[in-house]
Amino acid sequence: MKRWGVVFFVLLLIQSRGILKPVEAEDGFVKTRGLQLVLNGVPYYAHGFNAYWLMYVATDPSQRDKILSAFQEATKHGLSIARTWAFSDGGYRPLQSSPGSYNEQTFQGLDFAISEAKKHGIKLILSLVNNYENFGGRKQYVDWARSQGQSITSEDDFYTNSVVKDFYRNHIKTVLTRTNSLTGVAYKDEPTIMAWELMNEPRCTSDPSGKTIQAWITEMASYLKSIDGNHLLEVGLEGFYGASKQQTNPNYFQVGTDFIANNQIPGIDFATVHSYPDQWLSGSSYEDQVAFLNNWVNDHIQDAQNILKKPILFAEFGRSLKESGYTTNQRDRIFTSVYSAIYSSARGGGAAVGGLFWQLLAEGMDSFQDGYGVVLSESSSTVSLISEESQRLIKIRKMYARLRNIEKWKRAREIRRAQWWSGNKLNDTGN
Repeated sequence: MKRWGVVFFVLLLIQSRGILKPVEAEDGFVKTRGLQLVLNGVPYYAHGFNAYWLMYVATDPSQRDKILSAFQEATKHGLSIARTWAFSDGGYRPLQSSPGSYNEQTFQGLDFAISEAKKHGIKLILSLVNNYENFGGRKQYVDWARSQGQSITSEDDFYTNSVVKDFYRNHIKTVLTRTNSLTGVAYKDEPTIMAWELMNEPRCTSDPSGKTIQAWITEMASYLKSIDGNHLLEVGLEGFYGASKQQTNPNYFQVGTDFIANNQIPGIDFATVHSYPDQWLSGSSYEDQVAFLNNWVNDHIQDAQNILKKPILFAEFGRSLKESGYTTNQRDRIFTSVYSAIYSSARGGGAAVGGLFWQLLAEGMDSFQDGYGVVLSESSSTVSLISEESQRLIKIRKMYARLRNIEKWKRAREIRRAQWWSGNKLNDTGN
């Protein structure tokens, strides 16, 4: 370790002078190795964005330029991963119009988003269902089951009703085995997809003990992995702790999830956290919100590193500018807090592997603006922070890549030496 520490330091000096060449664009499945994500044997940092709207917008071919613009700006600013929805249940432009019935035009929209991400070197996290009723979600699933005569008492029956669970398992299978109409590659075999997400922000308030969601994650993770052994899997958690560490949650909030227990389930490859102090602590001062965020981020990094021993991704964070008095400087402090913690951890080989801000928008998408939207083509201090974080994480990856090349060169040299000595001994024997 001491020897590699010296080498790493030397590479840091070399990198600061711009001597190292950029890491070339790579294909391949992202895997985990200890606390790190790795791509083709080199640590990979998931610096990117949320863009839930990719499939929805791409369903209309006349609007697909929005995806192209967003991806072009993202790559220009060093962003390499996007999180988006692989669901739209019932309602307008559905992917799944009724249980097991899929809209081919909408699926082709998702095909397009994946194929364009591939062209731009952007990895994807695809979420499979929503906790909320936006785009259908749990409510739509239980409504479907109720219409078939099931005795449904609440949306939380999503996690326990056998018919609803069959609906969801079928959705998993349908999406994972889908063959992309543009690339000809099945989703489960597509390396552009980095990971699947079981649900966007799962909650089960009727069972604060966490047993209901724990059982559901265990069951669905096992089922998904039985179909797809190529891709990583994460739950979609916001990061709320169970009763054992409830005091860490904002306002002692409990929603039936447990950051520790849920992420210890076999098949869950890395942990996720969301961070919205402006929503969770809306009655508190801005300074209190920032203080909470700093503790929230650092606590989760430490727990991922020391207890879970898995990578952790800050899969959603941001600050709305919609409310009166909210400023860009306030948003920048939120971004800086998250990015600084990620970089500090990554630089030391820790568990933090990246952050995805909420949310990226292209120009002309004002109707999607929720106050959190960032348009990269519009120069701002926030965009500068995003680019700076890209540069810092890219430097770390370049150094790891150089270390790997040095190690490969040394192994090759040792093999050549061994072959040379072996050949000489044979010659000596022959003489």
